[in-house]
Amino acid sequence: MTFDPKKPYNELPLLPPKADIESKAILKACIEARAALGGLKIAGDLIPNQGVLINTIPLLEAQASSEIENIVTTTDRLFQYANDMDGGADLATKEALRYRTALYSGYKHLSERPLTTATAVEVCRTIKGNDLDIRKTPGTALLNDVTGDIIYTPPEGESLLREKLSNWEKFIHEAEEFDPLIRMAVMHYQFEAIHPFNDGNGRTGRVLNLLYLVEKELLSIPALYLSRYIIENKAEYYRLLNAVTANGQWEDWILYMLKAVTETAISTTAKIKSIRSLLNETANKIREEAPHIYTRELADLIFIQPYCRISDVVDANLAKRQTASVHLKRLCDIGVLQNLKVGREILFLNPAFLELLKH
Repeated sequence: MTFDPKKPYNELPLLPPKADIESKAILKACIEARAALGGLKIAGDLIPNQGVLINTIPLLEAQASSEIENIVTTTDRLFQYANDMDGGADLATKEALRYRTALYSGYKHLSERPLTTATAVEVCRTIKGNDLDIRKTPGTALLNDVTGDIIYTPPEGESLLREKLSNWEKFIHEAEEFDPLIRMAVMHYQFEAIHPFNDGNGRTGRVLNLLYLVEKELLSIPALYLSRYIIENKAEYYRLLNAVTANGQWEDWILYMLKAVTETAISTTAKIKSIRSLLNETANKIREEAPHIYTRELADLIFIQPYCRISDVVDANLAKRQTASVHLKRLCDIGVLQNLKVGREILFLNPAFLELLKH
């Protein structure tokens, strides 16, 4: 049967795919991706305070994943409003920050329950900031951004969508004969093809990828900057998704996703090593030039919160308000921080760290 992009794809095949998803090329790429993830896991574990990574890499991932959907914000805006989303942030920044919240919330819930359709619903609700559910009404179609032509019409009918999602769930948890990385690539395609929500499917699917890698213990925390590869190879991402739908070309799609994991694991590892190095240098500078205020916890805090507020120091139980203000001003005096007045509030920026995160 020929695939027609204008007709609901109710015949979307169930998983596992009929095609060979364990070809020699795929298995070879799988070994490389696993090795790269192993290196990332070790690098991440070497940072004593995991809050430094949990508060930074997922924000960069949120920025890139949102940009894939043409929701564009900057690293500076994201960190400025990371803990004050309603304090004047623009709509794109708020939406990217909700992605970060969805990723972190999903990560915390993994210890209580495995990935399910309910997880996907929860993630998408958080990203979109409303109480959506599985699509009930027909009429959803994906358009080409440039021409406006329909390129894909997902299945429709709530019961059919739930049936396909139930099969998707079963595959990711029970198809143990396939490597988890192969399953992640397959589950991502299938989720995007089911397209269970009216909006937010791409970002939800990308959050689920990271949660799945954590669930399968290939990552300790969701600190893999996977969307960076996709944003740099966006046309290929959509072309290969479409090639699976139209022609059953699974191998190229799986190889793309495995390469994305390998390359982003390597680049995220390098970024984490740079963060660790800068954190140690900064801690040493504070110890040498402002020894009376030095604690490792204070050094960590200005990396956990690169736009630091006096209240952040107080909330971390590092000092009372007046002392916290004195400490942050002293860090400005020795060139570790810069202050920035925003309305009535003074923010204390970690410029070296923010610069590192941009590249």
